[in-house]
Amino acid sequence: MTWAHIAPAVTAAFLASIVEFVEALTVILAVGSVRGWRGALTGAGAGLAVLLALVAIFGPALALVPLNLVQLFVGALLLLFGMRWLRKAILRAAGVLALHDEAAAFAKQTEAMQAAGGRATGFDRIGFAAAFQITMLEGVEVVFIVIAVGAGGVGLLLPAAGGAVAALLLVMLLGVIVHKPLSRVPENQLKFLVGVLLSSFGAFWVGEGMGLAWPGDDWSILGLVLGFLGVALLCVQFCGRSARQRLARP
Repeated sequence: MTWAHIAPAVTAAFLASIVEFVEALTVILAVGSVRGWRGALTGAGAGLAVLLALVAIFGPALALVPLNLVQLFVGALLLLFGMRWLRKAILRAAGVLALHDEAAAFAKQTEAMQAAGGRATGFDRIGFAAAFQITMLEGVEVVFIVIAVGAGGVGLLLPAAGGAVAALLLVMLLGVIVHKPLSRVPENQLKFLVGVLLSSFGAFWVGEGMGLAWPGDDWSILGLVLGFLGVALLCVQFCGRSARQRLARP
């Protein structure tokens, strides 16, 4: 294990987790402010417990499968997953798709919670269900990324999980301090970078699984990151120019 191998894994897990946890925090804050904090925090805590159980069960289980098969299968999934993130990020950066707005998402979720009624006197099933659902929805992607990144090499699961936990603690701390949606977090830019990192990891693991001898070994990950980043930036320019030309047509 080298720093060139560990650092991209931790970075990818950390940044991807921040994006997902910020989106989950927005809904949990809306639920707590309208329905009450007991149901919101209980639902979020239950969701986190289930997610930790998934990592504990499926993470070590991958060690029973030959490493090259794990790298090939997980690498392909990670590449597809990363390209999906990167595609949306490119279209948003080019102005083809609208940027994600946490403040608007908070207002929408608050309206939905208000429509469901006022604060419950006892256990709030609606608040619990809403917080649990969003924690699971966003958290499952975090679990997949942690397991996928960690499965790429021996000893990577713990650093990847550490990156995700660090992101969770940071978002929770900011949520407690700010007590409102983290609209200033550059989420769209983070998604762009995460898409590049996940795509690079996926390509690297697929090559490893196929027995490809990467030049520079683990350092080739940095080359893949630069390659995907360069192509993505060119795609932003191309898509932006195409969108402007369509709008300019009479």
